[in-house]
Amino acid sequence: MDKRPTAQNATDLDDFLADLKTSLVSGTKTGTVGRGRLIFGLDATASREETWDHACHLQAEMFREAGKVGGLEMQLVYYRGAGECRSSRWMSDSGELAKAMTKIMCHAGHTQLQKILAHTQKETGLLKVSALVFVGDALEESEDELIPAARELGRLNVPAFMFQEGGEHDVRRVFREIARITHGAYGRFDPGAARQLAELLKAVAVFAAGGIAALEARNDAGAVKLLGQLK
Repeated sequence: MDKRPTAQNATDLDDFLADLKTSLVSGTKTGTVGRGRLIFGLDATASREETWDHACHLQAEMFREAGKVGGLEMQLVYYRGAGECRSSRWMSDSGELAKAMTKIMCHAGHTQLQKILAHTQKETGLLKVSALVFVGDALEESEDELIPAARELGRLNVPAFMFQEGGEHDVRRVFREIARITHGAYGRFDPGAARQLAELLKAVAVFAAGGIAALEARNDAGAVKLLGQLK
């Protein structure tokens, strides 16, 4: 399979970086960046089973890179099956987090994005959450449920970085709206942009853990491109 980015992939990545610049710079001004708590929300329903191993590899790579910086706590939240939505404990060991993710198996069921948004709201009420990163490919819930929950995250200054696997139009529209309301960003998550998205995900995690100084200390493509947007 050709893994080179297409013109559409490049556009999606450029749009993501533009949105990311706005959200992260805004966070810097309000003093919310660098608190070092990231929630990773995952759709683990059957539609993602075919690409699950690849997605786990990309996200595990991000966890490892973030772990090198230190000061970052991460939590996994995933849904699958008949109403099942689970969260891990908060972890600072990136290897432990990656190991926990590899134990998740996809099960048939409906999407439960609203539960992840509500969980993120609850967690940030206990101790500030820096951001929510979500990866999913489908959406079966009503916007009337999702948008109010997204607005609350926006009010709490918790940006949602919404990554869509696949290209379903309605999913893209709602994911973009959730990202806009929360002052986060939207991006595509597919084989054609896998390497670039992995770099960006790592850069987001490193930024959350150590701020601009941590990014400046790196020399990888994701950090360089992200710094170019922040400056």
